[in-house]
Amino acid sequence: MNIGEAARASGVTAKMIRYYESVGLLPPVGRTTSGYRVYGTHEVHALQFVRQARRLGFLVEDIRKLLALWQDRKRASAEVKAIALEHVAELDRRIAELTNMRETLAHLAVNCHGDDRPNCPILEQLAG
Repeated sequence: MNIGEAARASGVTAKMIRYYESVGLLPPVGRTTSGYRVYGTHEVHALQFVRQARRLGFLVEDIRKLLALWQDRKRASAEVKAIALEHVAELDRRIAELTNMRETLAHLAVNCHGDDRPNCPILEQLAG
């Protein structure tokens, strides 16, 4: 199948397929004599894997590791679990940061009169 068909089958855009190939996340596929990429079911499954990993927020480098482990039938699941737990810890850090930002902004908004006066604690906070 061509890149458009692979994109439809995998749920990954053609642009992202090209990107994943350019960063070496996916190996280059064969091409026809006229230069069009040719994809098979193996590549579509790998693209679906990448799509799911991206939806869970994994970074490209972690996806590269997970893909290698997925394709290695002799892998230890402990390696996969370690990558997943590292990602969970990073998500927890980001959630804490976002929660802090939200609380700060909500506090500033509550303390802003929101009227025709020029005083605004939100702008004062942003100005330092």
